[in-house]
Parts: sequence; C-alpha cells; structure tokens
Amino acid sequence: MATSGTATFNMPFAELAEEAWERAGRELRTGYDLRTARRSMNLLTIEWANRGINLWTIDEGTIQLTKDDATYTLPADTIDVCEMNIRTNAGDASSQSDLSLNRISIPTYSAIPNKLSTGRPLQAVVHRLGQAGTYQSGSLSSATTTLGANVSFLTLWPVPDSSTAYQISYYRMRRIQDMGSEAGKTDADMPFRFFPCAVAGLAYYIAMKVPELAPRIPMLKQEYEDQFRLASEEDREKTSARFVPSIGRC
Repeated sequence: MATSGTATFNMPFAELAEEAWERAGRELRTGYDLRTARRSMNLLTIEWANRGINLWTIDEGTIQLTKDDATYTLPADTIDVCEMNIRTNAGDASSQSDLSLNRISIPTYSAIPNKLSTGRPLQAVVHRLGQAGTYQSGSLSSATTTLGANVSFLTLWPVPDSSTAYQISYYRMRRIQDMGSEAGKTDADMPFRFFPCAVAGLAYYIAMKVPELAPRIPMLKQEYEDQFRLASEEDREKTSARFVPSIGRC
C-alpha cells in the first residue's frame, strides 16, 4: 500500500471558510461572504476562550521585580494567569528556587491593613483587563502607576524589597490570534485537531446570519458541540495514572 508519507495538512482561512459555507448549505461566492466568515471566525475563537483553557494558548513568562514597585503589567493579549511563583536567585543552577505565590481576590487584597509593607512577595492579585486608572505601585504613598484600559496587571504584597532578588515566573492564557487577511498570514492559530471544530462552528455561525439557512441551524449546532467536545477532551494535559488494588477486607 502506497501512502503520501506526509502529515502536514493545514487549512488556510479561505479553505476553512469555503468548507464552512458548503456545510451551511451554500457556496462561498463573494468577497463579502469571506469577510463575514472571517468576522464570525474571530467571534468563534473568543467563545472558545470563554469555555475554558485551551492548552495551545498557554505561554510561560517571567517578570523581573523592582524594589518598591508593586504593580506589573502583563502582555497585552493576556486573558488570565494560570500559575505564579516567586523565583529567587534566577539563573543560578545551585540556588535558584521557585516559591509559592498565592493568588488572592480583590476583596482579600483590599482588606490588607498595610499595603505598603515590604519584603518577599507572598500574594498577588490579578487584574484581568482592568479599567483605565491610577493604581498604587510602591511602598511610598505617593508612588502610583497609570494604566490604560484593557490592560491585565498584577499587584503584589508585600511590595518587593529588592530589584535583584526576585522574579515572577508565570503561566498565562493568551488570546487566540485574529484570523489574518494579508497574504502569507492566513493560517489559523489553532492545532490541527481543532480544524473539524472550527469548520463546524463557523458553519453554525454562518447559518445564523442567513435566513434561508435557518432550518439547518439545529443540526449544525449539534455537530459543532460534538466536534468541540471531541477537540477539547483531547486538548488536555495527560499524566500517568497508577491504580493500586485494595486487597484488605471491606
């Protein structure tokens, strides 16, 4: 049996949109059909972020802490922070150590009596896409940071007492990249296992916008939910499991 010997199938957005239109019950015919499909595809990937963590959007990063600064911005496309640690002696193979940094809520942070105390940070509050404003940034009452709207940032407590001793090591969930329209930038920001889900979801979204396709909406929605379930169940961490039988008496 002769096979291709390759496993590199990919779907540029034009092909993904064409397949979705065909599943919805129509051909992709005009530039507007492509534009409206791209808009729906971007909305679809936002919906995926609202459903939970997508492993391929998890990035690792570090932030070097500065003495007397409590507020640190995160990359602009950050949705949320999954894990955080305080790293001491970064880069030193013999003494580098990651210590727990507990995430607390805004009400818990608000209840801290002295937010200006200094030391090794023990707790952090994550402001997810916060509002524009001026925030306390240091151990001095006059030290503040002004941030624009839709910026995710951390506030630490205690305020760092060193500019060399500490780093934050974190894992964050980022936004799925927009569906591009420029030549050479039309690949979807998703692993191959999500292609069936993307096509099914886009077909469903398209049908909701075209009145004559309304009878197909229930079928397309069910197919989309089935494909999303299959993809999301595969897009999970897998660890070894060890089962030990109980031999004692019940």
